[in-house]
Amino acid sequence: MLPKKFLAAAVMAAVFTAPATQSSADVHGLIGAVIIGGAIANANKNKKRTTKRVYSGSSSATRTKNRETQTALNYFGFNAGGADGVLGRKSRTAISGMQNYLQLPVTGRLTQFERDILIGAYQRGIGGAYETVQLVSKSPDGSRILLQEQKKLMTGVPTQRSAGYAGLPLEVSQAVDEIANSSDPTPEQLLQRSGFIQLADLNGDGNNDFILDTSFSGSTFWCSSVQCKTLVFVSTPNGYARNDLLAFNPTPATFNCVGSSCVVSEQVVTASIASSSSDLPSSTEVALSSDAPASGLPSFGSTPDTGSGGALPLFGAPATASAPLSSTCTKISMVANANGGLTTVAFLDDPNKVMMEQLCLTRALVMDQGEQLALAIPGVTLAQVDAQCGQYGDALKDHVTALSLKPRSEVIEGVGGFVLNSGMDPAQLANTARICMASGYRLDDMNVALGTGMLLVILGEPPYGEMMGHHLSQGVGTSARVDLALQWYQEALTALDAGAQPVFAPNQIERPALVRAAADMLAGGTNTGFVTPAQSGGAKAKLPTFGAPKN
Repeated sequence: MLPKKFLAAAVMAAVFTAPATQSSADVHGLIGAVIIGGAIANANKNKKRTTKRVYSGSSSATRTKNRETQTALNYFGFNAGGADGVLGRKSRTAISGMQNYLQLPVTGRLTQFERDILIGAYQRGIGGAYETVQLVSKSPDGSRILLQEQKKLMTGVPTQRSAGYAGLPLEVSQAVDEIANSSDPTPEQLLQRSGFIQLADLNGDGNNDFILDTSFSGSTFWCSSVQCKTLVFVSTPNGYARNDLLAFNPTPATFNCVGSSCVVSEQVVTASIASSSSDLPSSTEVALSSDAPASGLPSFGSTPDTGSGGALPLFGAPATASAPLSSTCTKISMVANANGGLTTVAFLDDPNKVMMEQLCLTRALVMDQGEQLALAIPGVTLAQVDAQCGQYGDALKDHVTALSLKPRSEVIEGVGGFVLNSGMDPAQLANTARICMASGYRLDDMNVALGTGMLLVILGEPPYGEMMGHHLSQGVGTSARVDLALQWYQEALTALDAGAQPVFAPNQIERPALVRAAADMLAGGTNTGFVTPAQSGGAKAKLPTFGAPKN
């Protein structure tokens, strides 16, 4: 701004330097413009001098909120300095550290979502719940793991289990979830499989230890070409210590444990690929001959009264239940992959190996088809399907038992009577049988799987009889009865020859010839005849059904 004396000089200069031809009005206008301009400049100057400076400050509520943020940051090891309620440079650096740890955009300023993560995790930490303490103590990140867990919780990502399944320690429960996450069965389905978890005092401290056999998951994720990983949890003063060991059909005798460490016993002979493919189950797994059936369900534990007349005979002394079919098929799959694929007709040398491979193949196809049908039912989960299908196991268990005792014709006669007296629509019953057959195999419930498979045979799909043949020839869920198995094989193959629609791998045109050749080897070149089933009376059953698929 020009001082007043310079302003006056400027006015005088303007007056005396104006051209002579310029009118006095122009001169007066120029003088007026200069004077007005100076007045405006001085006014602005005076205005700036009188501007009041306003200082902003945090309200009490904001300071309290900021102090809580700073306290939480410090709790998780992100140094925000003293909790003074002012988020300055140090606090912003701490916020950036937290954002970087959580892989969030690093801005140094918290969004509401980020603050909710921070405060939620902090409150969980200071709450001191048992599962929180366990989670923090076992994480290499310490208390910061709570931030990760809170973020997962708020974004819908599955979090680490904070409480164990009923009767299981937290560490074991988390391992069950881990196994289920890498395979098809749910944790609940795994826990229902007899043999998946074994209890024993392995380290001699008087507490139960836990053996988890991952082969029961049916997934090759946990398995090598010969063995599957076994998770052994032994009790210690600080919880359960986990040992990951490779073992084949593990039992408590497989391991030597001292304190928190376990090794595979030197006395345990590891099975080879060849032995794992030829070591097929030969003893019955039905409730008649085993106190511990492979399915592990209470309904399979009943034993008939052998003291009364007319009771079915027992097949020798009770045998120890062999591995469930899901576990066996996992091993069979590994062997087949190691050998370059399933056996073909050109390389057929072991009929038992072929029949076991085909049992596992057809089982997988049945499960795939049945699960697709189940998932197409609106508002029904697989768990609900499994619960309802279990009723078929109870209703058909006598017919499944008859598989090991009677010729095919008599078994079919009994199942036919069951269907006639059920009062169910055949199409709806067939659809239900497909769904429940898959459920039975998924849960290793052979009563459900075999019972509903026989329903499909009597309902006009005789190729399903191949499954009965496989079970009987290999003694899976039944007695090992090659003589009876040949009857089921013969009729299934005869139906295909007569133009019946293939129900298993229709694109594998060589497969029926492979089954026929293997059956001939089992029979020593003899074939069995077919007896047309007759219908007879039977108990009327009230069972759940799932609607027939619409065309």
